[in-house]
Amino acid sequence: MRGEARRAMHGPEAAGPGVRPPPTCPAHRPLIHGSPMTTHQTRWSQFLVLITVFFFWGFVAASNEILIPVFKNAFDLSQAQSQYVAVAFYVAYTVGSVIYFLTSRAIGADLLNRIGYKNGIAVGLLVSAVGTLLFYPAANAGSFGLMLSGLFIVGLGFSLQQIAANPLAIMMGDPATGAQRLTMAGGINNFGTTIGPLLVSLAIFGSVAAGGTEASIEAVKTPYLVLGAAFVLVALFLKFSSVPNRIDLEEVAAEEAEDASKLVHKGSALAYPQLVLGMLAIFVYVGVEVATIANLPAYLKLPVAQGGLGLDTSMIAPFVSLYWASLMIGRWAGAAGAFGAPPNVRLVLTLLLPYLAFGVFLAVNTIAGYAVADFLLYAAVIVVMVAATFASRGNPARMLLIFSLCGIAALLVGMLTTGMASVIAFISVGLFCSTMWPCIFALAITGLGRNTGQGSSLLVMMIMGGGLVSWLQGWLADVASIHVSFVVGVACFAYLAFYAARTPAILRRQGIDLDRLAAAAGH
Repeated sequence: MRGEARRAMHGPEAAGPGVRPPPTCPAHRPLIHGSPMTTHQTRWSQFLVLITVFFFWGFVAASNEILIPVFKNAFDLSQAQSQYVAVAFYVAYTVGSVIYFLTSRAIGADLLNRIGYKNGIAVGLLVSAVGTLLFYPAANAGSFGLMLSGLFIVGLGFSLQQIAANPLAIMMGDPATGAQRLTMAGGINNFGTTIGPLLVSLAIFGSVAAGGTEASIEAVKTPYLVLGAAFVLVALFLKFSSVPNRIDLEEVAAEEAEDASKLVHKGSALAYPQLVLGMLAIFVYVGVEVATIANLPAYLKLPVAQGGLGLDTSMIAPFVSLYWASLMIGRWAGAAGAFGAPPNVRLVLTLLLPYLAFGVFLAVNTIAGYAVADFLLYAAVIVVMVAATFASRGNPARMLLIFSLCGIAALLVGMLTTGMASVIAFISVGLFCSTMWPCIFALAITGLGRNTGQGSSLLVMMIMGGGLVSWLQGWLADVASIHVSFVVGVACFAYLAFYAARTPAILRRQGIDLDRLAAAAGH
């Protein structure tokens, strides 16, 4: 994904422990259904079925930003209280990961190795469907707590889906392009985040042309019931599809190391400093990504005299859409390597795909009836993101450092300006977050060897940062101001810059050179 180390192809977002051949057999290729992968062709028919779940993750996550201001008005909540929506949804990932770990311990085997990866995704979809059903009684009763319970259960199902789907995406083809396939899946995820706010806003408020500005809590139940039905249908479709149910991951630690004699072999993933520091990095990364957009609607609603745009809740959707589209823009650029194209073609795709993604944002918002002329200048901000991508030269630590510094600059510009300039600066945080998830995973898991599965599960647990950091920023907005509260994101990016600068030295002591790995991955 935009230049992660070769380690990333074995699970930058994977959370499920895998079965590995002995370390004395580093030449083994990954196994699917127990058969060696003798072909390097991506299994596109299977992959396209799998990535439907990535779409749902994005659709629901971004739609939460429409629910936050709706619930705040309907239930008369403070800004901090309104962030309970994010807390309930993202903490569910941590709870789901803990349940997964404890269940595996109880049965004496990894849960997904027991039930199968495809079956695990189907079960996760059905759990999420149960959560959407709670929106019906919650809306009828006007219960904020029951609404949060529904979101929490949806998030529980998503945690199991994440643990199973990410390794499958990596394994469906040449391992050397596994990271790019996962980037492509991330781009589909962000297609969901781009249209999710628009469709949910349309369902709650009605069309823009009709001038709807008020939302009834009962209007929330319909889109989520439809979403629940979609979860069930996709679970059934996936169950009877050709998507593989069993996978084996190869031992690659010896291949990663420039000097295998320096490899560290520990009994626990927590013994590796790159992972422990990486867990906090995931926490603050998801935190700043979610907190920025979760608190942006409150800023957009501020009167112009106070620095905002004075928007009604019904007009916020395109701004939320552009934020999540920004992650799609960055990830589509990184997906260029998944097609096995020659270097010159990859270069052209890296330049063109982000603007194609931007065009998708403009098109869907125009169709939805929103004016997009004010967003056209965002094309210039995309240039900065593309330049930063090339400057990283395929090294995940360098990319994380550059993008963290860009994120700090974006937030400071937003805090020091007002009006549309400030809003665009805050929205551009999405561009600079787009590459961070795979980069952090690549750094945190590199060198873990047989502890990779355990390390991945620990990293997924830290997704709870999306809820807790959002609440922290909401609390600061209540005691200070919404404008000042974005300093929380500055602190998050500062830690990510530290992690990016510190980790290469840790890995070098373990015989791992990130620049050599990036070159080996074909960047």
